[in-house]
Amino acid sequence: MSERKIIPAEEFCVSVRDGTHDSPKTVENGQYLVTSRHITGGQLDITGANLISHEDFESINKRSKVDRWDVLVSMIGTVGEPCLIKEEPSFAIKNIGLFKSKGEAEGKWLYYYLRTPSAQQIIREHSRGTTQQYIPLGALRKFPIVVPTDYEEMCSINHILSTLDEKIELNHRMNKTLEAMARAIFKSWFVDFDPVRAKVDGQDTGLPEEIADLFPDSFEENELGEVPKGWNVYTIGDLAEVVGGSTPSTKEPTYWDGGIYHWATPKDLSSLSIPVLLNTERLITDGGLSKISSGLLPKGTVLLSSRAPIGYLAVAEVPVAINQGFIALKPKKDVSNLFLLLWASSAHDDILSRANGSTFLEISKSNFRPIPIVTPTVDVMNNFDKCVRLLYEKIVKCERESQTLAELRDTLLPKLISGELRVKDTQKIMDCVYDG
Repeated sequence: MSERKIIPAEEFCVSVRDGTHDSPKTVENGQYLVTSRHITGGQLDITGANLISHEDFESINKRSKVDRWDVLVSMIGTVGEPCLIKEEPSFAIKNIGLFKSKGEAEGKWLYYYLRTPSAQQIIREHSRGTTQQYIPLGALRKFPIVVPTDYEEMCSINHILSTLDEKIELNHRMNKTLEAMARAIFKSWFVDFDPVRAKVDGQDTGLPEEIADLFPDSFEENELGEVPKGWNVYTIGDLAEVVGGSTPSTKEPTYWDGGIYHWATPKDLSSLSIPVLLNTERLITDGGLSKISSGLLPKGTVLLSSRAPIGYLAVAEVPVAINQGFIALKPKKDVSNLFLLLWASSAHDDILSRANGSTFLEISKSNFRPIPIVTPTVDVMNNFDKCVRLLYEKIVKCERESQTLAELRDTLLPKLISGELRVKDTQKIMDCVYDG
């Protein structure tokens, strides 16, 4: 085992501080104030963060300015979520621990160390509070950091782990681009009707001739307004079998212990960056499956969360059973599941308008089935599926690769950090990653 030493965080870092605990007034135009809830899965997502005035921003940053290669850690609520700041930031922090790093190498090491099970266990042991967990600043300052005695070894370990993270991030960015392309095609063909409008105006559709010829060159009026001539208005119930799910009794261990079938809840979709379901948190047994009337849904089923909140979407890439928080769409003959997926995304506001409920909004299957959809001819549907299927298959491939890389990283992480595994012992593994 490689040699390690233990250093308090306040010595390993330039300093250990925290953000404001006040609640500055929000403004329409200002600078971001991020809190512990904006750190999830090692990432900082400032979407939805409040804006504060420049004066409040400057006041907070006099005490706790965040710089590149600093490490943030959530202090309240979900305690102990770390995040490495890789780019020059422009935000202030509230209820967040701030480890001011001495440099890139120290920042990366600290970030990876805080992600180990042993570090997370120490965080739990130092957390306080009954209704809401928090970790005191004093505990963060004294937090024991395990560090290699060899600086070069620290840098090599950083390189291995960050290489895996970078490949995962590259896949993520690629998938976002591919998903945006699929959405753009759907919107152009089935929302804006661009190919039809181009033909009406005598313009080139920009599509291959064999596909362009499938689109009509005029519109007609129906109950939804102006739609391409010859296309129909069907309901979602006409295009897909709409089913729901349920939860087998959690008090009956024979429904759960040794489960072999994927069983999804909306939580399984909430963390997806791409609408592809490859795995579920829980599995059920044959006995559990027998308690769900919709049974095991086939691969390719479109899943839509129907409450709290409405609108999480994914295509199941594995056979899956679902709980009562879903509406599942099993496409009928000549209907593309990707057409249904992208329609559900584009029709979110319409779907939401049909929901009801006092405690939380929910859309029932009976309110969902009658939603009308402008539906193209079978030939157009099939060609759309061919175009988008290529994008989707790349997305699934990247997502599977990212899952494998994440599992490899999570396996190597504690062993490399502790010194149980030496850098040289990972060479063959990393050669495969570099080649891939």
